Amino acid sequence: MILAAGRGERMRPLTDHTPKPLLRVAGKPLIQYHVEALVRAGVRRLVVNHAHLGEQIVDYLGDGGAWGVSIGYSAEPVGALETGGGIFRALPLLGAAPFWVVNGDIWTDYPFTPPRLAADALAHLVMVDNPPHHPRGDFMLADNGRLSAGTGVRLTYSGIGLYRPELFAGCADGAFPLALLLRQAMAAGRVSGEYFAGRWLDIGTPERLSELQADLGG
Repeated sequence: MILAAGRGERMRPLTDHTPKPLLRVAGKPLIQYHVEALVRAGVRRLVVNHAHLGEQIVDYLGDGGAWGVSIGYSAEPVGALETGGGIFRALPLLGAAPFWVVNGDIWTDYPFTPPRLAADALAHLVMVDNPPHHPRGDFMLADNGRLSAGTGVRLTYSGIGLYRPELFAGCADGAFPLALLLRQAMAAGRVSGEYFAGRWLDIGTPERLSELQADLGG
C-alpha cells in the first residue's frame, strides 16, 4: 500500500494544484519511484489511498498496467483519515496476508526485499538514522530485533513497514493514528525492526524536494 492521501500543507504552494506524491523529481513523480521499486521486488498488486486532488493520482497511475502491476484505490474524505484510519479502510483491498506500507512522500533506494515476519510479530518497521529535522527519533531497536517506545537512543521510522491485518483488530472506520497501535503492539513485544543505512529522504518541505532534485539531477 502506498499512502498518498496527505494534504501536504508544508509543501504549499506546490501542493495547491498537485498532490504531493505527484511532485516530480528528475522527471518522475515521487510515487512512481515507489511503484517501480515494488515491482522490481516482485510485488504485483498495489493499493493507493488518496484524498486531496486524488483524481490526479488515479489518472496518472491508472490500473497500473504501464508498470505490469494491478492498482486498486481507497478513496478518503477531505482531510483524510490519518495513517491508521487510511490503512484500516483499505484492508478489504489488501487481503489477509502481510502487506507492505510505504509513505508516498519519501524517496529511498530501499530494496523491499521481504523480511521474514516472525510468527508473533504484528509489524516490521524499517528504521533509519535520525534526520536533522527529527533528531530525537521515534523508537528503540534492541539487539533482539524488536522495537520499543522506551527511553534511550532512538532511530526514525522511515515510513516503510510490513504489517499484518491483525494489527488493526478491533478498530473502526474513521480517522486515527497508526502510532497508537504500534506502541500498543510494541508494549507486547510484537513489533520487529531493521536498520537501513541506504539512501532515504523525507520530502516534507520544498527545500528537501530541491535537495533531492539536486542529488538526482534532471
